[in-house]
Amino acid sequence: MTTQVTRRDMIRGSVAFAALAFAQYPLSTFGFPEPEEGAELIPFTDKQSGTNGIKWEDLKSWITPNEQLYKVQHYNVPKIDPATWSLEIAGLVKKPLRLSLADLQQRRRKTITATLECSGNNASAGFMGAIGNIKWTGTPLAPLLRECEPYKRGIEVAFFGTDTQKDEVKKIEYTANFSRGLHITDAMRDDILLCYEFNGQPLDVAHGAPLRLVVPGWYGVAWVKWLSRIEVLDRRIMSKYMAREYVTLRGEERDGKTIHRETSIGPMLIKSMPARALRLQDGTVRIHGAAWGDGTPLEKVELKIDDGSWQSVTIDRKNRSKFCWTFWTFDWKNAPKGEHTIVSRATDAEGKAQPTADDPGIKLKKTYWESNQQWPRKITV
Repeated sequence: MTTQVTRRDMIRGSVAFAALAFAQYPLSTFGFPEPEEGAELIPFTDKQSGTNGIKWEDLKSWITPNEQLYKVQHYNVPKIDPATWSLEIAGLVKKPLRLSLADLQQRRRKTITATLECSGNNASAGFMGAIGNIKWTGTPLAPLLRECEPYKRGIEVAFFGTDTQKDEVKKIEYTANFSRGLHITDAMRDDILLCYEFNGQPLDVAHGAPLRLVVPGWYGVAWVKWLSRIEVLDRRIMSKYMAREYVTLRGEERDGKTIHRETSIGPMLIKSMPARALRLQDGTVRIHGAAWGDGTPLEKVELKIDDGSWQSVTIDRKNRSKFCWTFWTFDWKNAPKGEHTIVSRATDAEGKAQPTADDPGIKLKKTYWESNQQWPRKITV
């Protein structure tokens, strides 16, 4: 019979009991980190060249420090006075609202930890760090929408930023606000936030202050920054960054013909990345990595070294949440000297697996958005 031992058992048990338990179970069973004292960092030879966001080889914290979170903008960075700023909720609603920042801060407060990733992340070695795991705080959107009482024909919720730029459609020039949309069913999720803090600090200007949208499980383009207006519509919003940019063009071979399909960027795809490698004191090479997706539970992560078979990694069970990345490790015993290729793949509970670059599902993809292909990395032991 196998005895289940908990961290509480360890704390309240005797020294002899603890010694026996440590001999039978890995430290990770009790929520303690495995020892890495004196470990030596082995740098990947395919070095990350970009500087916007995290450095994978420095990845240690499950929560990303604010200063390491990547920055992306599409129009200007607006100058907003929080004291005079307000949010308008209007369109096909019976009871429009206008709310100041103070009004929103007096509403129900909620914190959600979620991974934010740019949909172009990992399109190249120069853009590998556009991802971070953050504690977002604000007020839920759904209660405000319900308070406004949308009409039945309202099917789309459009979000407009304060940032603007001159744009053109069919040679007609106009001033556009950055905007994106969600189907009203998605917008009514209880985890969609109107966010004014990250990691316990007020949002800064680069990340959308005074207010941004938080859409856990979706790529960052949907997380509208510098939010100023929300409208309920009876049709899909087709603005530049909904319909003409941030779209994925995929080709699919059917009966000897290539059929193309163009879709707007939305939920995140299943993905993983080997982050850093350490040589432990006993010579073991420990590979650290992360895996993430749209909130569908993670089923497994596997690692392949050179042309070997796929091997299961150890999933971090301590720091896990629905919309967050999951850390994992793999201990490579007796690693032979020389250069090696390391690649990981993640699979979610619905069987969606991270594809290779030549997988039929992505090999005919023409655009670089939604780059979730396996990312082989080079290491010299």
